[in-house]
Amino acid sequence: MEPRIQYAQTADGVSIAFYTLGEGVPLVYLPDLPLSHIQLVWQIPEYRRWFERLAEKRMLVHYDGRGWGLSERDVTDYSLDLLVLDLEAVVDRLGLERFALWGSLQVGPVAIAYAARNPERVSHLILWSTYARASDFYSSPRLRALRELLQKDWELYTETMGHVLMGFSEGEPAHQAAELYRESVTREMLRATVDAFREFDVTDFLPQVRAPTLVLHRRQFRLLDVNVARQLASRIPDARLVLQQGDTSSPWFGETDALLAAIDEFLGEGEEAAAGAEAPEAGAFRTVLFTDVEGSTSLTQRLGDARAREVLRTHERIVREALRAHGGSEVKTMGDGFMASFSSATKALECAIAMQRAFAEHNESAEEPIRVRVGLNAGEPIAEEADLFGTAVIVAARIAAKAEGGEVLASDVVRQLVAGKGFLFSDRGDVVLRGFEDPVRLYEVRWRENG
Repeated sequence: MEPRIQYAQTADGVSIAFYTLGEGVPLVYLPDLPLSHIQLVWQIPEYRRWFERLAEKRMLVHYDGRGWGLSERDVTDYSLDLLVLDLEAVVDRLGLERFALWGSLQVGPVAIAYAARNPERVSHLILWSTYARASDFYSSPRLRALRELLQKDWELYTETMGHVLMGFSEGEPAHQAAELYRESVTREMLRATVDAFREFDVTDFLPQVRAPTLVLHRRQFRLLDVNVARQLASRIPDARLVLQQGDTSSPWFGETDALLAAIDEFLGEGEEAAAGAEAPEAGAFRTVLFTDVEGSTSLTQRLGDARAREVLRTHERIVREALRAHGGSEVKTMGDGFMASFSSATKALECAIAMQRAFAEHNESAEEPIRVRVGLNAGEPIAEEADLFGTAVIVAARIAAKAEGGEVLASDVVRQLVAGKGFLFSDRGDVVLRGFEDPVRLYEVRWRENG
């Protein structure tokens, strides 16, 4: 049965068409621009089987980007930040607090930017035949030739692109893709989209991606060299690279079964461990702590991937030692940061102070100092599958982002919980946190022996 099309409204007033399919943990599938028409795609058997198969073990969320398919066509701006608004509109309309994210081809940079900016919401990131820097794609001689063809002959351009994307050995599938092109977008809109996409560069976001990441690519894809995929995976902390044989960028053709198996394994990883772990009590009051290594992006650029990874492993060791010593529960690690929870606000603050003192001691003799931001908040997060969600968690993450390296910032809730326990606080005033209208009172926790 064909999914029911619904609409979400972006913050700048654009209507975005989407549907959901299946049940379970959400996988949000960014539009496969330039083939984005969620209703017509469903009429093509190969495409439909792909999406049905993805939805067998989870809830698939699929949408058309602004200017494409069934979404509002009367738009002229396709900047990266506005495409992020499309994604935000859909997940907020569905009330999704945490989800896996799929980004492919030209919208891969959108997925990367969103995952880096919203680590508390993205559980897994899957990147298919994509890049961080648009010049790695658009500088291809084939792309330059196709761009000239776009200016001169719309029908020939779409037929050619159908073969480029589906594979040059494909006949009818390539023709179907060309027809889908023409139904998805006008030539004028495609020109405007390409002009915007050519400016995308999210290279600086790569080391900030904290979600487990799977980079997928086909070795013989003619428009994007396999080395781009290797570089992409090397720049994202602990990313996994899976290469397939084939020349099509369309996941629903070629070694689809092997591709789906890799996706299922990746998204299902940790489920057994999570099932065996002690789940946080539903509705329990917890103090949530986030750490974040300051300047992790420049760290990687300066030291290289291998040396930067050694520095981050030192961060992980110090944080885990402090958590064990103070009764903290590691909820998850995110490459250059941790999320942890405590049943006691006192223990959480003692742990944060112990961490900063340990980092300060390490930095006295270290060739490469580690400066870590720490943020704390308390409340009743939602406990699900050994993870924590909700406003209390998001606020804690936002507070950590406001800290400087070497600082511990806490909400007023935490300060009040430890009143009379001997902690020293410095009032930082009311601060507006991203995504929240009402300001939050923040306090710096003084941890230095002489301070």
